[in-house]
Amino acid sequence: MGKLMRRLSTQEQNFKQVFADLLAFETVSDPELLKTVDQIIADVRQHGDAHVLKLTQQFDRHPAHQFSDLELSQTQLKAAFEGLTVEIRDALEMAAQRIRSFHQAQKQEGWTYIDDLGNTLGQKVTPLDRVGIYVPGGLASYPSSVLMNAIPAHVAGVQEIIMVVPAPNGELNPLVLAAAYLAGVHRVFTIGGAQAVAALAYGTGTIPQVDKITGPGNRFVAAAKRAVFGQVGIDMIAGPSEILVYAEGENNPEWLAMDVLSQAEHDAVAQAIFITPDEQLLNDVELAIEAHLAALPKAEIARTSIANRGALVLVKNRQEAIDLINQVAPEHLELCLDEAQLMSESIRHAGAIFMGRYTPEAIGDYCAGPNHVLPTSGTARFSSPLGVYDFQKRSSLIMCSEQGVKPLAKTADILAQQEDLDAHARSARYRYQ
Repeated sequence: MGKLMRRLSTQEQNFKQVFADLLAFETVSDPELLKTVDQIIADVRQHGDAHVLKLTQQFDRHPAHQFSDLELSQTQLKAAFEGLTVEIRDALEMAAQRIRSFHQAQKQEGWTYIDDLGNTLGQKVTPLDRVGIYVPGGLASYPSSVLMNAIPAHVAGVQEIIMVVPAPNGELNPLVLAAAYLAGVHRVFTIGGAQAVAALAYGTGTIPQVDKITGPGNRFVAAAKRAVFGQVGIDMIAGPSEILVYAEGENNPEWLAMDVLSQAEHDAVAQAIFITPDEQLLNDVELAIEAHLAALPKAEIARTSIANRGALVLVKNRQEAIDLINQVAPEHLELCLDEAQLMSESIRHAGAIFMGRYTPEAIGDYCAGPNHVLPTSGTARFSSPLGVYDFQKRSSLIMCSEQGVKPLAKTADILAQQEDLDAHARSARYRYQ
């Protein structure tokens, strides 16, 4: 067998430590990176448009002469959409329609009820006023990211959606602009990096300050999002892409190998793990990965990814696999077996679960409907996919009646005294004495 991808077995004496080491990854821990990002943010706050233009010219080699050259008009977005071939336009529209339908089902409404004392209690749900979405840019950019970030915001009722996307040498993929038009983005600026995050968080004069920033980016973007959190909301600190494929029973090793490689080609630090209790299937998948890798245009990226962070893992049984999956909390989880839905009931931590042999992760990236912005680096233990709820906020509603307030006020009076907060106690006491 080749040594392209490490092979592990749960029966090995040091398996737990080796597996834990494999999973270890810190997205933004480099002190020099954090120092650089903090300086960029400080300069953007102080100098606004001028500094963002300067950094965009410097880092992206953008030909813009003035800040207004960095904003695209709705006419340009519409022209990009209308310039697509019929086949591509239909595919983009189908994806957008499916994403919109799924996220419509997530929309939350407010509610109230009257308690047994006659008081009205409830929750009011309102959309955010303005959000910024970050989209990776350049010629190899991702229109799917535009749809996945902007459509849920649109469904939520956000009043203004501002998109930032880097344009190296002034070049942009027309599909990104077409997707922005289709998804209802209001303003688009061709800027990227930490400076784009700072511009959205604090405003620049031309770019208004937003309430929340969503969308993936490189490590500078991740570090900047972490730095501005609190000034604005963020969706998550996105790490490298991940996939964990579990298979048992009758499976096509060619399919499984390509599913593993589908995430490995994203990034040299992406993580792809294959788990099975079937040693022959493990061997077959390993051979298939090696055979197909050479033909990929991004073979070197994928090769580095699976060599450094990938693994083929042999387990004793399904339960061992479930325990490992919950330990990993993968961004993408494929369950390739007959009883996929049954097995999914035991999965507590995963960003998205793809059930059955006919459900490749790639479908979820583009057009299944659920969001492809997912928690990475084990954060699926406590966080969720991007959704409409990320663009809404909730306010509590409380209205006491003249009689209904009395027992509550007496209780509040007693508890406030125990916390040594006299004004609280008196405020409540006035309502029942």
